[in-house]
Amino acid sequence: MGTTASKVRQHVHCDSCYSRRCRARVEVSVCCAVVPCRLHCGALFHLCKEEDHLLLCPNVRVPCLNAGYGCPVHLPRSSQAAHLQVCPASVVCCSMEWLRWPTDDTNPHSNITLQENVLKENEGRDEVALDFAMAMVDQSDLYSRLKMKPLFPELMEEEEVEEIKEEKKEETAVGGFVNGATNIDASKGESCAGQRRVLSTETYNLSEMMFSMERGGCAVTGQAPWQEGVLERLGQELSPQEYNMYIVHHGRMLIAFGQIEACTPRDKDFVYGSLEPIPVQTVRSFKVQDSSRAQSEPRSVDTSDLGVKEDDWFSDEAAATLLGYAEEEVMGHKISQSKAADGLYVDVGTQTHSFRSAPFKRKTTLAEVMVDRPLKLRLQLQAESVNSRHSRASCVFSFLCGHTFHRREFATHVRNVHSDIQTCLSGWFEQRCPLAYLGCTYSQRRFQPSTHKATVSYSQQLRSFSLRPTLEAAQREGGGEAGGGEDSLSSLPYEVLCHVATFLDSLSLSQLALVSRLMRQVCSSLLQERGMVTLRWERKTYSHGGAKWRAKPVWEFSRLFSSVDSWRMADISPISAHLKVCPYYEASVHSEPVPLPSMSTKQGCSQERTSLINQFTGKQMATMKKRV
Repeated sequence: MGTTASKVRQHVHCDSCYSRRCRARVEVSVCCAVVPCRLHCGALFHLCKEEDHLLLCPNVRVPCLNAGYGCPVHLPRSSQAAHLQVCPASVVCCSMEWLRWPTDDTNPHSNITLQENVLKENEGRDEVALDFAMAMVDQSDLYSRLKMKPLFPELMEEEEVEEIKEEKKEETAVGGFVNGATNIDASKGESCAGQRRVLSTETYNLSEMMFSMERGGCAVTGQAPWQEGVLERLGQELSPQEYNMYIVHHGRMLIAFGQIEACTPRDKDFVYGSLEPIPVQTVRSFKVQDSSRAQSEPRSVDTSDLGVKEDDWFSDEAAATLLGYAEEEVMGHKISQSKAADGLYVDVGTQTHSFRSAPFKRKTTLAEVMVDRPLKLRLQLQAESVNSRHSRASCVFSFLCGHTFHRREFATHVRNVHSDIQTCLSGWFEQRCPLAYLGCTYSQRRFQPSTHKATVSYSQQLRSFSLRPTLEAAQREGGGEAGGGEDSLSSLPYEVLCHVATFLDSLSLSQLALVSRLMRQVCSSLLQERGMVTLRWERKTYSHGGAKWRAKPVWEFSRLFSSVDSWRMADISPISAHLKVCPYYEASVHSEPVPLPSMSTKQGCSQERTSLINQFTGKQMATMKKRV
């Protein structure tokens, strides 16, 4: 019926008729019958308008608005707005940012001893402090982003021309084009090349026409750059300002026709007229008299005279790289950057580094250099908030959350992770010993969810926080494997497992899917309801050398743990109980009495007060005697 109606042309009466109660007589090429919507939406219209009505009918099943982003749902048009709240393709990427600066070895309050002790204590342990785990993840991310070439260009090794061409070829492989040719068909590349030849010919003809017009105009005035003796004539006819403007405007053509040299002395290039050099007087122009200079003797110094071992010649790559980038972010310039002091003097700084891993390749990062080195924390444990000066776009020491969540989960993630946990790590959510600056590694987590017993932990592999339930001793002993050697959970029916999985959060479902094939099938049954779909871009290389990026929909669970509406204080001893057994706490016991600062001056103060009283009473008695 719809196919037949689509072929019927609208009639003269039907074009302007919008009445539901139209009583016009049916005539050929004039009017057709009024029919209701076959999808029962309640609309009445002429039969020739049925195809147009299907474009607006609320009961027509259409794909989701996010179908281009991977949502496979088809639903009535009237339900599209309500579906967006639960659409699996309606995702949000968290843009929370924070700063974490490198440690300063010259600062006595930089807690370097604490970081070294924490690294030794937590080596090989799964449960570590939250601030330490986040700092290690941020350092790994920072190392992968810092490149060696911007700071140490002199330590780069020379690459072959073919390698540079391959890198440029990879960079141009965006949008399905490589070196001007598409990846679909190689013959299209030849047509594109022929089209470029046509365009280049048109550009050449246009430039020739413009050149001929300019040449004709110059020939009329006698100032053409290709005429012999044009500069001598212009030097006599024009003023110095007009002559200089002619040289600037026609300089390229004068060089092409051999009128002037490419590099000419200043006195031959421009005409200065009556200008005279003016001596520049600056503070730096002062010279010390030779009589006041200290007597010095020239002497050659060898490296052996410095008394430095050969191992001390080499610098640490991580420390030097972090220092160089920190100098650029804080001070606004690179280390040893040339700086013009005034019109005469330029401060030229030179600083060389010797690395064992030098020379570096063109795209070498700090992570590739430090892959075989012992692990060391070089960033601060405390994170800072971003500001207008240091942001993600301008500072390399800024970090991004970057996790993707469903739109209905994003508010819970921001409240629990960033507002409750991350911003309160330094002394509130996680509290360290007051003597941590001396090297004490003790820390305790003061809060837990108010609804159930669980502790907050941080996974360095997933780069996200999670809730770990606190099990009693009896549950730990009886919660092991069954007698048959298999876990008791896998022996349950499939329907029961699917029902149990509905009570888990998204983070638990993503980890349960990695346990076995059975659990993966159980979790995949909840993807349409609890999961989300995102586009994963992949680069595909063809046999003829072309490359193209394609988007592939990927279904997954987010990194959101169970929502926590309120927190309560954990049942742990206060930090003062730790100070009784802290190895860094040294009590200072005094057996002899020590006078207070006020007690040492008590005698002098009493004499001063007595003299003031006597003086006041003496004056009062003298006044009374005069009255009498």
